[in-house]
Amino acid sequence: MNFDQSPDGPGKWFSSETAFHQLYPPSLQTLARNHWTPLLVAAKAAAFLSAEKGKRILDIGSGIGKFCLAAGYYQPACYFIGVEQRKDLVEHAQHALDLIGLSNVTFIHGNVTEIDFREYDHFYFYNAFYENLVIAEKIDHEVEYSIERYNEYSRALYRKLEKMPAGTRIATYHGMNDILPPDYLEGGSDVNGLLKYWVKA
Repeated sequence: MNFDQSPDGPGKWFSSETAFHQLYPPSLQTLARNHWTPLLVAAKAAAFLSAEKGKRILDIGSGIGKFCLAAGYYQPACYFIGVEQRKDLVEHAQHALDLIGLSNVTFIHGNVTEIDFREYDHFYFYNAFYENLVIAEKIDHEVEYSIERYNEYSRALYRKLEKMPAGTRIATYHGMNDILPPDYLEGGSDVNGLLKYWVKA
């Protein structure tokens, strides 16, 4: 891939994890290890999800937007949309998007349970519901956490994915496989098995 790495081009933000994290304030950078997709993972997942040009790919629980921004940079022929329930994180994602200057990335403030999946072709999921479990590190305390909410979101995602057509792809990173309908078949993995590729039969 031949990307613009000039000092003022968008590529400067993707030269390293440290460079990318400079798009955000220190208070958010501390969340990177447990809540942000690494650039290598984003590049691999985006390549799998962008097998065909013009596809619309939804990041379920996009946080500060790192996956969408990296994927949009690595795969300019596809469109990446992130949905996130925290308004402040959407604002940080939008600010980063404005600095980078990509035209194929959009962020939505909303809850994934309210999203019509039929408007999208493929999906990325970095276990966005996991923070509802007691053992998980929380992003903040601005939303309510509970095992009931984890189950609610997981059931909603299951039902939405169940209605998608054959050929639908989803890349999961640190995902829990039991939230996927059984007709999503694993088509490979990367990053020591942490990143998995699924295609609906």
